Amino acid sequence: PLWATKRAPAGRGVTSRTAHDYEPSASQFGSFVEAVGKRYDGHYTPAGSSTPLPDVRFWAIWDEPNYGFQLAPQATSKGVEVAPELYRGLVDHGFSALRATGHGHDTILIGDTAPRGANVPGVANGMVPLRFLRALYCVGSNFRELRGSAAAQRDCPTTAGASRRFRAQNPGLFDASGFAAHLYTSGQDSRPNLRDPSNEHDYAGLVDLPNLERTLDRLNATYGSHSHLPIYNTEFGFQTDPPRSQCGCVFLSPATAAFYMNWSEYIEWSNSRVHSDAQYLLYDAPGPPGHLSTESVFSSGLLLFSGAPKADFSAFELPLYLPSTSTRSGRLLEVWGQVRPGPYAKRDTGAAQQVQIQFQSSSGGAWTTLSTPTVTNSAGYFKVPVRFPSSGSVRLLWTYPSGFTFLPLDASPVVTSRTQAIRIG
Repeated sequence: PLWATKRAPAGRGVTSRTAHDYEPSASQFGSFVEAVGKRYDGHYTPAGSSTPLPDVRFWAIWDEPNYGFQLAPQATSKGVEVAPELYRGLVDHGFSALRATGHGHDTILIGDTAPRGANVPGVANGMVPLRFLRALYCVGSNFRELRGSAAAQRDCPTTAGASRRFRAQNPGLFDASGFAAHLYTSGQDSRPNLRDPSNEHDYAGLVDLPNLERTLDRLNATYGSHSHLPIYNTEFGFQTDPPRSQCGCVFLSPATAAFYMNWSEYIEWSNSRVHSDAQYLLYDAPGPPGHLSTESVFSSGLLLFSGAPKADFSAFELPLYLPSTSTRSGRLLEVWGQVRPGPYAKRDTGAAQQVQIQFQSSSGGAWTTLSTPTVTNSAGYFKVPVRFPSSGSVRLLWTYPSGFTFLPLDASPVVTSRTQAIRIG
């Protein structure tokens, strides 16, 4: 609310939206988090209710603090970072409030950074995330602690003795459960393995994971911490056309988005440092008033805003990815996938779930099942080697079991993944 922020100056990119995030009060934020922590500790019963509210055990402090519409000002007119200092205060008060209300053993994430930004940030535009992190932890581009006016301007320790106290004074930066990031891809076609054409080294998207990990580790090591913070992808998706979005992003066909979605999740699954994957959105957001009925504010949903599923809906429900799609005759190909509803189906039915790996020859004909692995992973993932008889297509098939609480969107118990072409020979 405006009463918990400072009055934003007119102009310089400040809008009515930015005004609600202009120099927010860290102490007021701490009071808010304390109230939320008490309300959702599993013991609070609201007036008029006979049962307590459920407890919350997973938290993230703020959202995209390196984005001007979420936290302003990002920097002074002379380029001195301001938002990292503001965010440091928000983390300190929010983290302390959660600990004080019995949530110290919960999952508490910091960061939630936007993947890109400007290297010359202003009041309201974004800041490249790794520069934001260096300023947050009070180090320069060489990862050495800031000193003198550079430190003072960013509310950082100005002496070696003060730096030795920095870790103890900022427990949220070092004792958080993990670092949250929005790992959106970029580039001309959004492929998960391609760097942004700008070759900006301070971005933190999916392809930049190694650099993000090194940065977090070096920031911790600067202050004597050996922590290797897990990384949580807390917002991710691909813009599709249809419906074309108003965001100015790269647009993919839903079928290409489905492929990239599965490919991206495989990259995350292969990285032991990454602890979560997220899909944003479920439904495409409709366009603003006055725009075409086919336009969207943000078109990364699995469903059109009409409710109709896009091609990437089943790709999310039943991911499929082959690290290699060609081999010599008689050799094996690795098939990776996930039965996303599988763990919940097992919980409801008590039975381990099986998925069919099916093949169709390039000459056509019926789909045949070549392998039926049992899914034992707690999140429903599997990876198995399969020998395919010839070139053709691969898909997964899974059937919702009787007695499962949840029903598929189209009420059909049989779910198939996207198909993947393979070449054998």
